[in-house]
Amino acid sequence: MRKPRSPARPHLPREAAELTWLATGLSRSGCKLEDAYWEPRLAAAVDELLREDNEADLTAALDLLFEADGPAHDELADMVEARAESTRLDHDGKSWDVLLVACPVLAWSRFSIASPSLSADVMAALKAQLSGHILAKNARVALADFLFSPDQLPRSFCDTFRLTCELGVRALTGRDFKLKPKDLPETNRFLSDTRYLLAAVAVPKGEALFRWNERDGDRDKALAQWSIQATPTVEGLLPGCAFEMLLPDAYHAACQQADQASRTYSLRAAIAFLQTTVGLDTAAMKAVIGPFHDQRLEEYRIGLGPRDSDDIYYGVVWPLLGTEDDNSELVPEIEAILREAGFQDITIHDHRFPMEFCDDCGTPLYPNKEGELVHAEMPEQPSHEAPGMLH
Repeated sequence: MRKPRSPARPHLPREAAELTWLATGLSRSGCKLEDAYWEPRLAAAVDELLREDNEADLTAALDLLFEADGPAHDELADMVEARAESTRLDHDGKSWDVLLVACPVLAWSRFSIASPSLSADVMAALKAQLSGHILAKNARVALADFLFSPDQLPRSFCDTFRLTCELGVRALTGRDFKLKPKDLPETNRFLSDTRYLLAAVAVPKGEALFRWNERDGDRDKALAQWSIQATPTVEGLLPGCAFEMLLPDAYHAACQQADQASRTYSLRAAIAFLQTTVGLDTAAMKAVIGPFHDQRLEEYRIGLGPRDSDDIYYGVVWPLLGTEDDNSELVPEIEAILREAGFQDITIHDHRFPMEFCDDCGTPLYPNKEGELVHAEMPEQPSHEAPGMLH
């Protein structure tokens, strides 16, 4: 996953300078033949830094190009992501392609969303379902025995590459990857969040990885079958939660897909939460949308509350992703979701709000109808305490 970049360093180490030169050459290539010259050289340079656990030089090159050359930055970021989530291993006299795969699950609950370890029976069931509906016929698979929150995913490209290699070896030797939950960071509590199953897939060099790479395969059918078959297994891992299965895919692509889908899912979860907790019908609710800026437009914040009051009961953050900016059609998308849910009272502010948070608890402040930033406050609930925020 691409990370926000810090300001560029004035002097680059030799390895980072080499990366910037190669990425710039690739970004300016004018044909496939020239691409074929630059790409293996850039891949080899990235592989060397990943094997050496040299995150600093990867970050330095990405930082410089982010400020100086957008197309070259994108080429380098794509290459680093690709090399971190894949590798080639030799086993039993053959070469195998290995890919780190993420299986995202969107979930929401009025209570805590679990991040549990997986039993041997659960892993066996999930591997059977992956092999039956998602993976190509010659694929081998190994699972990590944990349902990860976003806070518990690998923190760097080098961490991702290390996990790819460790899980890849296990896929080839028929073993699963056992984690020590105490070594993982604790996760924050949100009303709506994403959970991830992580697996490595190994196939003989050059063969299909996924079911939809085969002639009779289809992505939509694969997702439908995965959702049907894996839901009862995942249900036991997420007690008290509503959830939605997303398509398993290459690690970074799946995480980006989950980030995209979680915005709509979080907004719908907040609406359902207010309906079930406060008893408000959407026709009796209001929504207030405002753009929030730092150096650029960073996110939209959506305040939800009763239509006949100035109060904001709950708020949802809708972050910008990837190349989205002020010109992206995000407000109509948000408004369409609210209208579909039955909202009639929607206020859209077009002036810039600062990125302000509560001094006491750190949660975002949300706009009200008058354009003031306020703390979202649920009415007193006698039976349980509501989660603090959505993300």
